[in-house]
Amino acid sequence: MDVVLQTKGLLSLPLNPRNRLLQPSHGLKHRFFTSKPKILGGSSLSSSAFQKLNGYASKASVFVQKDRNLFLCRAEAAAAEVFGEPEDEKPKILGIEVSTLKKIVPLGMMFFCILFNYTILRDTKDVLVVTARGSSAEIIPFLKTWVNLPMAIGFMLLYTKLANVLSKQALFYSVIIPFIAFFGAFGFVLYPLSNYIHPQAFADNLLNTLGPRFLGPLAIMRIWSFCLFYVMAELWGSVVISVLFWGFANQITTVNEAKRFYPLFGLGANVALVFSGRTVKYFSNMRKNLGPGVDGWAISLKAMMSIVVGMGLAICFLYWWVNNYVPLPTRSKKKKEKPKMGTMESIKFLVSSKYIRDLATLVVAYGISINLVEVTWKSKLKAQFPSPNEYSSFMGDFSTATGIATFTMMLLSQFIFDKYGWGVAAKITPTVLLLTGVGFFSLILFGDPIAPTIARFGLTPLLAAVYVGALQNIFSKSAKYSLFDPCKEMAYIPLDEDTKVKGKAAIDVVCNPLGKSGGALIQQFMILSFGSLANSTPYLGGVLLVIVLAWLAAARSLDTQFTALRQEEELEKEMERAAAVKIPVVANNEDANGSLASVSLLGDSSSAPSS
Repeated sequence: MDVVLQTKGLLSLPLNPRNRLLQPSHGLKHRFFTSKPKILGGSSLSSSAFQKLNGYASKASVFVQKDRNLFLCRAEAAAAEVFGEPEDEKPKILGIEVSTLKKIVPLGMMFFCILFNYTILRDTKDVLVVTARGSSAEIIPFLKTWVNLPMAIGFMLLYTKLANVLSKQALFYSVIIPFIAFFGAFGFVLYPLSNYIHPQAFADNLLNTLGPRFLGPLAIMRIWSFCLFYVMAELWGSVVISVLFWGFANQITTVNEAKRFYPLFGLGANVALVFSGRTVKYFSNMRKNLGPGVDGWAISLKAMMSIVVGMGLAICFLYWWVNNYVPLPTRSKKKKEKPKMGTMESIKFLVSSKYIRDLATLVVAYGISINLVEVTWKSKLKAQFPSPNEYSSFMGDFSTATGIATFTMMLLSQFIFDKYGWGVAAKITPTVLLLTGVGFFSLILFGDPIAPTIARFGLTPLLAAVYVGALQNIFSKSAKYSLFDPCKEMAYIPLDEDTKVKGKAAIDVVCNPLGKSGGALIQQFMILSFGSLANSTPYLGGVLLVIVLAWLAAARSLDTQFTALRQEEELEKEMERAAAVKIPVVANNEDANGSLASVSLLGDSSSAPSS
């Protein structure tokens, strides 16, 4: 042991630790894991120098005895921390810590239930407002602009007020329970009474006076309870998913857990799409087994709303269980406050930054483009499937196909990012939307000349347009979930902290509502100008082409800027790696007096002791 102390010191670190991590030295391993280490006592050191060293070591508690006769010095512990060696082993299942599983499994179950409900509600809301008497797909643009948007703004104002006076748990229950109660009441009370509470005669008189171009706005008043269901279903997606679930998930998970498990939530969401699509399909076909004169849609609606209520109660139970039985991580109280930007401040910030402008263009263009095609497709869908049960059954198949396509695209998205990079991934969504949109509008505009050709496949021009429109929506949504959303979030990463926070705030305030309402406003203008959605189809196709081309140009410009920022970030990281990180160890002085010297962990030979 005296020889070891004289030649090696208490701890000897390599000049290039990266290579030593792969091939640890036998000497260091022997000193760490020797089966019978010699205990250093005062009497074991004959020379006065070593006795002095032993006194210093005892005073500083350099050596600590473990259960298995394992002795570690403080310098060795520091080295273990630097090299990432775990200090203690926590119980694991399948390589995952039990404490982590107690958070992730309930979160995954919550997300499945929320997305399961969302798919049922999304398919049902379209059936209600599109197939109702005196209504059509032309109601959707007016509904999104004049009912959905004001209620969303009002809800967020109310949510902000409640957040200031309620605890987090009370706020969660106060928000989700009214949703559950409403959907249960709609299936069992409001829908059965719809013939009595809807002002059908009054709406008919106004329609005869104002003309057919006001069919959409008047339908909102005519079927007000269905429109309320539509808005609550839309808010379920934006409030329960975005605000409640992700807010709770970000609250109880660490960054490392989020990086590892959040992508799995996306895959689980698409499994929920598949199962919920099959559920909608099953209950929509119940009418075939019912006798004549029975409202099959009312029976189906009661069954689906019962499932929604059951899933909602399961979400509440899982939330209660996590809060009561899972240890939650502690957070630092020192948080940088997110700047509160009004609409004018957001617009000014968007105008001042080209990078943020291009990113905003992507968000707005997607919202407008998908709305332009989706509403036109739903009008054709109603013409092909006028019965609520037939319409709902088709939407069940549509949701299942969307889930399968998105699941497949998510598996391929990692390959696309690795092989082709951010730029290609960002351009796939607008390209898919453009190609399928051209095919869809071509079938609508030129369906009659190509009808004989389509008839060979057993299709009518209308049915072909419905199928192509369904494919357009399936591929566009799957590309959006698997590529567009990750690209958008990745674009924020290389920005400096101030630009990142302000840019996201500006896009949340201005661009998200503009994208959702922009397409609806364009369609309203077209309907009021040309009399109907069908008459305005050629112009909607032209608007779609212009918007998607602007989208592609913004993606190309953003790719150039994103690549430059990433290169700059990588250069800064390399410079940081070049900086020396030092820890104190006992020097190899010839007199073995136990003095401390600094050894560079990054191979800085100038500060390393000579061997």
